[in-house]
Amino acid sequence: MSGIYLHIPFCKQACHYCDFHFSTSMGLKSRLMEALVAEMDLRADYLQPGATIETIYFGGGTPSLLSAAELDQLLAAINQRFAVASDAEITLEANPDDLTPAKVRELAASPINRLSIGLQSFHEPHLRLMNRAHTAQESGQAVRRAQEAGFENISVDLIYGVPAPDHGIWEADMAAAFALQVPHLSCYALTIEPDTVFGRQLRKGQFRPPPDEFVARHFEMLLAEMAHHGYEQYEISNFCRPGRESRHNSAYWAGVPYLGLGPSAHSFNGHSRHATLANNPRYVTAVLDEGTVPATVEALSPLDQANEYLMTSLRTARGCDLNRLRDQFGIDLPASRAAYLAQLQATGLATLAAGWLRLTNAGKLLADHITLELFQAA
Repeated sequence: MSGIYLHIPFCKQACHYCDFHFSTSMGLKSRLMEALVAEMDLRADYLQPGATIETIYFGGGTPSLLSAAELDQLLAAINQRFAVASDAEITLEANPDDLTPAKVRELAASPINRLSIGLQSFHEPHLRLMNRAHTAQESGQAVRRAQEAGFENISVDLIYGVPAPDHGIWEADMAAAFALQVPHLSCYALTIEPDTVFGRQLRKGQFRPPPDEFVARHFEMLLAEMAHHGYEQYEISNFCRPGRESRHNSAYWAGVPYLGLGPSAHSFNGHSRHATLANNPRYVTAVLDEGTVPATVEALSPLDQANEYLMTSLRTARGCDLNRLRDQFGIDLPASRAAYLAQLQATGLATLAAGWLRLTNAGKLLADHITLELFQAA
C-alpha cells in the first residue's frame, strides 16, 4: 500500500502559531493546480510500480479554499495515473469558515470521504489570540453541517496549552468537542516556533507562554477525558473511537511509502526522503517551465531508518517492536541500553513486555526526550 499527500499552500490569513508553508496570495492558484498535475507525471516512478494508493490527503495551508471542481480535477488526475483502491480514504483538511452550506453539499457529492476540521478552540478570545479566521460559533456549526450532509468520518483539531488564568477554558473546549460525537480528535500542545507571529512576539516580550506544568496538566486532563468518553489514544496527539484511526497518518507512523506533491511536501519511499522546495513561484516555474521538481533528497542509512522507527513507533500505542529493531536494523536495544530501559520502567515512564517497548502516560509527556536518549549514534 502507498499514500499520496497534496500540499495546498494557500490561506486566508496567517495563524499566529503556524510555521507550515503557505501564502495569503491566491494569484498563483490556477498555475499551481497545473503544476501539481504535472508533478504527478514527473514523479510517476517514485512509488513502486503498480503500488495501490490506499489514502489520499489534502493538507496545507487550507485545502478547503479549493472549489469542489478543483478538488475533482486533482483526484481525476490521480486516478488516471495511479491505481487507487476502491475504498481509499480521501481526507480534506478544512477550516470551519469555508464549510458553508453550499460548500458542504459540493464536498458531500465529491469523492472526499473524510474531513479534518481545524476548530482549535470554542473560546472566542483564544481564536482571536491565534488569529483564526472563524468564530467560536462557526466551530460547532461546521461540524454539525458536515454531519447533516452525510459526512460521518470527521476529525477535529484542538489546541491546548493556550495561555489562560486556569484550566476551565480547556475543560469547556473538550466538552464542546465531545458533544459533537465525532469519531476522531487530534489535540496538539501550543508550540511556539521561531518564525511565527508568536515566536516574534516572544522575543519582544509581547507574548508569554504558560509554564510547562500548566501544559502538562492539560495533557493529563485530555488523557483522562478521552478515556472517559471512549476514545483510544493510538498516537500521542491522536484519539479515536475503536477502529477509527486515520489510515493516512497511521501509514506515516508505520513507515509506509507515500508521494508528497506540491511546495514543501515531503515524500518517503522506504530508503530516502524527498523534500520539495517551500516556495510557490519557484516551484511552479520549475515544474511547468523547466520540467523539474526543486527538492532536496536525503538517503537514509540503516541507522537513520532505525532512529526514524524509534521516533515514530514510540509515539504510538502499539509501541516499538524491539525484535524488528534488532532483525531489520541490527539494533539490540535491550543489550545496548539495558540500564536506561530499566530506569524507564523503574520510574514508570515505559513498560517492556513480550519484546515491545511502550511509553506510559507519564512517559508520553517526555516522549521527545526519551526518544533522543534512545537514538543510536554512528
